[in-house]
Amino acid sequence: MASLLDTVDQRTNLVGENRLELLLFHLQGPQLFAINVFKVKEVVKLPALNKIPNSHPKISGVANIRGQSIPVINLREAIGFRPLEVDSECNLIITEYNRTVQGFLVGKVEHIVNMTWNEIMHPPSSVGRHHYLTAITKLKREGVEKLVEIIDVEKVLAEIIEYDVTISEGVLDEDIVSEMAGLKILHADDSSTARKQVEATLSQLGVEIIPAENGLQALEILKGWVADGKRIEDEILMLITDAEMPIMDGYKLTSEVRSDPNMSNLHIVLNTSLSGSFNQAMVEKVGCNALLSKFQPDRLVEAVQERLKAKLESNN
Repeated sequence: MASLLDTVDQRTNLVGENRLELLLFHLQGPQLFAINVFKVKEVVKLPALNKIPNSHPKISGVANIRGQSIPVINLREAIGFRPLEVDSECNLIITEYNRTVQGFLVGKVEHIVNMTWNEIMHPPSSVGRHHYLTAITKLKREGVEKLVEIIDVEKVLAEIIEYDVTISEGVLDEDIVSEMAGLKILHADDSSTARKQVEATLSQLGVEIIPAENGLQALEILKGWVADGKRIEDEILMLITDAEMPIMDGYKLTSEVRSDPNMSNLHIVLNTSLSGSFNQAMVEKVGCNALLSKFQPDRLVEAVQERLKAKLESNN
């Protein structure tokens, strides 16, 4: 099973091409689910689990993988169904999100599919606000079109691991904090949880967040300002973008911005839960100014302060 992912670190040629690879799996029954391969470290058969007293009810236990203790989340239970029943088809998908390693207990793991982000769609609004999907897509299998549900893992983790948006003492630069009130930042992220985290952090400083649910929506906002004769630098301090998003990912968005002379100087921070040694290379390839791993409120504030300082210095 691990051989499925042997070439993950060679997949950086997808960057800037608006492509992604999805790992398909089941959570009991025929329905297909998926997560982005970039977030997967490996897939193994479910090992023995050790129960941890007083742990979160959606944590099934801890697995020992080559000497590392990894918390295991019953993914079926975490997205609102009855817990997945353990059987011979169960697997453990080991992932790294937001600088933490965790395993997801799933059923049968299928294979990896290579797709374009414009084949990935937002869930229909009719599913309500409390679902655990970040996107959906469709695949043809044996002549039949199958729906694939892409799980919003950030939402799952946020309900298990509490993310504090408190800004630590000493982080705020008192010399410029008054300059932050009224600043605007464009933020593109398909996860409603991630958008809320960024807004909750920066709103403490009086910063206004202009939200976008994907790269194309963010690009259309930028192009709208240009069409109206506005200077991008006068409208926003910076763009903060997620890496993986339906329709247009953060890498393609950055490439589009850099290729347009009306917005090519926009300061862009890639704020992503993706982990791995390839991250900095991906950022440099498409031309982001900085890489910020989710979710670090202090580092987020520091990134905004650093950009504001540079802008104030250039204006003097």
